[in-house]
Amino acid sequence: MKTIVLIGDPNVGKSVLFSRLTGADVIASNYPGTTVDYLKGRMNLHGETVEILDAPGTYSLEATNKAEEVAVSLLDRADVIVNVLDATSLERCLLLTIELLEKRKPVIVALNMWDEAQHLGIHIDVRELESLLQVPVVPTVAITAEGIKDLVQRFDEARISERPGLKDEDQAWTEVGHIVRKVQTVAHRHHNIWDRLTDATVKSGTGWLAALGIMFALFWLVRLMGEGLIRYGVEPVFNLYRVPIDALSGWLGPGLLHKLLIGALIDGKVDYVQSMGILTTGLFVPFGMVLPYIIAFYLALALLEDSGYLPRLATVTDNVFHRLGMHGHGIIPVLLGLGCKVPGILSARTLETRKQRFIAITLVGITIPCAAHTAMIFGILGRYGAPYILIVLGTMAVVFLLLGFILNRTSREECPELFLDIPPYRWPIPSAVVKKTWMRVRWFLSEALPLVFLGVVAAGILDAIGVTDMLADYTAPFMQAWFGLPGKAAPALLSGFLRKELAIGMLVPLALSPAQLTIAVTVFAFFPCIAALVVMLKELG
Repeated sequence: MKTIVLIGDPNVGKSVLFSRLTGADVIASNYPGTTVDYLKGRMNLHGETVEILDAPGTYSLEATNKAEEVAVSLLDRADVIVNVLDATSLERCLLLTIELLEKRKPVIVALNMWDEAQHLGIHIDVRELESLLQVPVVPTVAITAEGIKDLVQRFDEARISERPGLKDEDQAWTEVGHIVRKVQTVAHRHHNIWDRLTDATVKSGTGWLAALGIMFALFWLVRLMGEGLIRYGVEPVFNLYRVPIDALSGWLGPGLLHKLLIGALIDGKVDYVQSMGILTTGLFVPFGMVLPYIIAFYLALALLEDSGYLPRLATVTDNVFHRLGMHGHGIIPVLLGLGCKVPGILSARTLETRKQRFIAITLVGITIPCAAHTAMIFGILGRYGAPYILIVLGTMAVVFLLLGFILNRTSREECPELFLDIPPYRWPIPSAVVKKTWMRVRWFLSEALPLVFLGVVAAGILDAIGVTDMLADYTAPFMQAWFGLPGKAAPALLSGFLRKELAIGMLVPLALSPAQLTIAVTVFAFFPCIAALVVMLKELG
């Protein structure tokens, strides 16, 4: 099967182009020997099925991190290389193009964001660029599918460039400058209101205001969507499910099997949160309390990514993250960690130095609440008002800043400066956003959700056979003296090593006061779950 590899700088619209080419037949794969993901899909090309690989973004074939190493390695599998360029930043993108032509493999260039270039007054002579590069060049607008058909029809024209080889990197930049001068002209254009608003999101003062507003809107959207999915999707289903559960409860009668499958009856009825049975709490916690917020968070994150805002957020937060021993790219592990700590920790591989990776992994592993944890914070404390939620999140934010500051001061290695290209804002494509969200949710369903279910089952079994009561009696003095919590909170603390949302979900049946719940939720936040702990050990050694 022929393999086509898409490669280009970060933020050139490569993933959107990949989505246009492959449709829904997409999977995420780990590159052998690493945990760096790349996308793999298939398409029909002139009656033949071909494999499409979406390599991680890279500015050069001289890799500086694991993700870029994977991008370079994928070129060895390529029968055809599709080099995706940003037409608004031609000079920056052409360095990678020149290096790709040196690989002596068939290449075709997709000159993406063609509409943005025209809006900015940038004119590129496509025929002259083809002549200079000696490979096909096709203008595209991946977000609207403009030019995609022409690109596909010209895949067979991809060819090996006959340009003479270059001796060094300086010569490559000289050649880039020569090409840009010959093919590109820029017309004078006055800034409009949209341009001024766009610029305001990267300036220090207004950029922070925009960042705070966008982050607030993000969490508001996650909460609104999560609650909506629960109210109009999950709860009606579980209300219907109550009929066979009540029938099974009556048929089983009191006994160990009832405790295991149904759990304890609360006021004579099955309570999906407090009963702690395999078929009640075991199903309701992962599917009814966690999954809706996971879906909502990943959807919100996909909107941020595809809109082009994340690089701006990295620029705005650069000064703060430098004080924590990282540069603005450290915001990426933090945002991914808000979904799940595991991909957040793994994404720290894109940071250049070991110091940056160590600090990012430590902060994500200890101080960042994952989406499931955040969902449980809102679910448990939301009924008591916003101040309790703000106490928890505020405490975690303070610890995040203090711990990062200490780690920065106690680590000797320097933190490099941030060099980042800012892409134009784009309207996210609904189909691409849904696809990206589904891929991440599918990972959660296959990797994380079974752990949640098994954790609830294990907790239910321990409770049914009396281990929970024994543990509560033994730890009661410690829990009361240190945290003001009853001894029955100890099993929840221990189960937090398995899954955070399981631990917090186990607090609900304990009838704790709002203050006790706030303390418990905050304390549990600083213990990484077992999955995050294993990945931390693997990444840091």
